[in-house]
Amino acid sequence: MKTSKCLKHALNMVIHSKLRSWLTILGIVIGVGSVIAIMSLGAGLQQSMEAQMSGLGGDILTITAGFSRGITFGHRRPGGSGSSSSTATEEEVVLDRADVQALKSIPDIELIDTNIRGTVKIYYLGKSGSVTLTGVDQKVWSKITTTEIRDGRMLGPADMNVIVIGGRLADSYFDKPLGINKMVNIEDKAFRIVGVLDDSSNSIIMPLQMAYTVLDDKENGVYDSIVIKIKNEDELDYVIEKIEHKLMMTRHVADKNRDFTVSSSRQFQEMRSEMLGSMTLFLTAIAAVSLLVGAVGIANTMFTSVLEKTKEIGIMKAIGARNKDILMIFLLNAGLIGLVGGLIGVVFGAVLSGFMPMLMGGSMPMTRGGAATVVSMESVVMALSVAVIIGVVSGVVPAYNGSKLKPVDALRYE
Repeated sequence: MKTSKCLKHALNMVIHSKLRSWLTILGIVIGVGSVIAIMSLGAGLQQSMEAQMSGLGGDILTITAGFSRGITFGHRRPGGSGSSSSTATEEEVVLDRADVQALKSIPDIELIDTNIRGTVKIYYLGKSGSVTLTGVDQKVWSKITTTEIRDGRMLGPADMNVIVIGGRLADSYFDKPLGINKMVNIEDKAFRIVGVLDDSSNSIIMPLQMAYTVLDDKENGVYDSIVIKIKNEDELDYVIEKIEHKLMMTRHVADKNRDFTVSSSRQFQEMRSEMLGSMTLFLTAIAAVSLLVGAVGIANTMFTSVLEKTKEIGIMKAIGARNKDILMIFLLNAGLIGLVGGLIGVVFGAVLSGFMPMLMGGSMPMTRGGAATVVSMESVVMALSVAVIIGVVSGVVPAYNGSKLKPVDALRYE
C-alpha cells in the first residue's frame, strides 16, 4: 500500500472520530502551549536582562570592605605608614586613601572613583522625605558612570554645592516636579540641581567633599566603595587577580582572612543568567508533564481505535493489506494527532506568552517596563518535533497490536 493511501486512511480516522481525537489533541495543545509560553518568557527575560546589564559596563569593578567568605568584621589591618585609616575605629574594616594609592600603581586601571553613601532628609517647598545620597569624585564620575543624563549635565571638576538627582525624584517624589536650577535643602544645606538622571531612582549624586559635610557619620578619607574602570575589558579576570593581590599585600591579609571584596557587573550578569536559566528549565520541566498526560491520551485513543477498527483491519488484510501497512496507518494517525496538537499548541503558546508579562503585573523586576517575550524558531521546531515523536511513540504498541491481528479473527470480531 502506498504511503499516500496510508496517510489518507490515517486522516480519515482522525476526522471520523472527532470528539475523541480533539480531546486527545487538547492534551497536546496544553502541553506544547505551556512549554512554548515558558520558554519564550525565559528567552524574553534573558534578553531584557542582557540589555539592562550591558549598560552596567563590563569594564567596571567595585571594591567594598568586608569579605563574604569567612570574613571577620572585627579584623582590622595593622596601621601602616601613610594611611589615613586612623580616623576609623579599631573594630571596623574600611577602605581609605592608602587603598586608592595602591590601586593607582596598577597600570591596567584607567579610572578610580571613590564613593560614600547614606540616607539624608531632603526639603522642597515645605515638603520633606528621606532619599539615598551618594558622594562621588566629580572629576571622574562622569567618565565612569553608566547612567545617562536626561536633563542638564553631569557633575564637573569645579562643582561644589550642586547635585544630580534621579528621574523619579525629579518627576514624582514631591507634589511639584524638580528641574534644572531648582534649589533644595539637604540636611539644612542648600544645593542647586544641575542634572537629572535617565533612570527611575530617588537618589542624589553630589561631590564627595560636600557629601562628607552632609553625612555626619562619614569620616574624610574613608570610603564605602571604590569604583574602578579598567583599560581592557577582555582582561577583566586578570586585572581582578592583580587588584586582589595588590590589596592583600598593602592590607596585610591572606586569602583566609581577606577583608575586602572585588565584584564586577559581568560576574553578576553571569550569575543572574545561570539562575534564570535554571528557573526556566525547572518551569519547562513542570510544563512538560502535561505532554506526558497528552501521550497517555494518545495511547488510549489508539487502543480504542484499534478495537473499533478490528473488523476493518480484517477486511483490509483480506484484500491484500500487509502488516506493515496496518502499522503505518495507525502510526500516521498517532503522528497526525501529535502534529495537529503541536501546531495549535505553538499558536496558543505564542498568544499566552504575550499576555504573561501583563498577568505577572510587573512582579518580576525584569518584566517592568514591558519586557517582551521571545518565541524562537528553535523552540517552535523543538515543540513540534516533541509533539509528533510523543504521538508516534504513544501509538507504537496499539499500532503493532493492530497489525498482528489475524484476518479471520478480525472478521469474526463483534
